[in-house]
Amino acid sequence: MVEMQLFRELPEAELRRLVAIARRRRFARNEVVFHQDDPAGTLHLIARGRFASRLTTSLGDTVTLSVQGPGDAFGELALVEAGARRSTSVVALEPGETYAITSDDFDLLRGQYPSVNEVLVRLLAQRLRRQGELLVEALFVSAETRVLRRLGELAELYGHGEPGTEVPLTQEDIAGLAGTSRATVNRVLRSEAKRGTVELRRGKTSVLDPEALARRARAS
Repeated sequence: MVEMQLFRELPEAELRRLVAIARRRRFARNEVVFHQDDPAGTLHLIARGRFASRLTTSLGDTVTLSVQGPGDAFGELALVEAGARRSTSVVALEPGETYAITSDDFDLLRGQYPSVNEVLVRLLAQRLRRQGELLVEALFVSAETRVLRRLGELAELYGHGEPGTEVPLTQEDIAGLAGTSRATVNRVLRSEAKRGTVELRRGKTSVLDPEALARRARAS
């Protein structure tokens, strides 16, 4: 059965029921799951692969806001807000697979298994907590430190923080995640490359020493 961190506390019977009502969907690399402003009606539980949430600004720029992997979920607002529209676009960064649950099916499941509501509340609480943390960072933490922290998180997502983990995201993607400019990301990464903590490649970054990177992120 797919490993879903959000639902790990559900009884086995309820978890099996949840998976049973979901529709398995597969996505190719760079395939769009849904577009910003599309009608929202489905929650996606990530079984395989990594997915990026992106926003198009009023100036036409595309900004990467988050990257999620197996065990995570996206599209949860579809379950709590009738008539909602997607606030971001979501694209598969690599071949991936999700379990898609429509809001109608989720409502039926909640009626049969009220404990499922706790999962939804937990997911929304995680999102709110994360947004609060990012807001505090944006106000009080330097852009350089934010870049180091996001790169460390990506190394954990892609390789569980193991030395030599390759992060296949562009500097533009990292800039969006860190809430800064590509120029700042490039400067920080080049500085880290001189220290030997990372290695820069075309369209990707290898994190050679994640522990040293984490220490610098904490000390900055």
